[in-house]
Amino acid sequence: MRHTEFWARLDEALGRESSGSWAELFVINELGGRTTRQAIDDGIEPKRVWAAVWRVLELPERYR
Repeated sequence: MRHTEFWARLDEALGRESSGSWAELFVINELGGRTTRQAIDDGIEPKRVWAAVWRVLELPERYR
């Protein structure tokens, strides 16, 4: 997964207005206590970050 696809999926799941703030503020334990933005910036693969987001938000299967 490319970074652009990750951010597009997050926009689709949370809405463009909310996704940026959520990525900066919501800490995910599965990502080592990082926010989504921190995990991406720290070099964690977008596919792995997305999997954690998908689980924590309990998104429908179509977002997987």
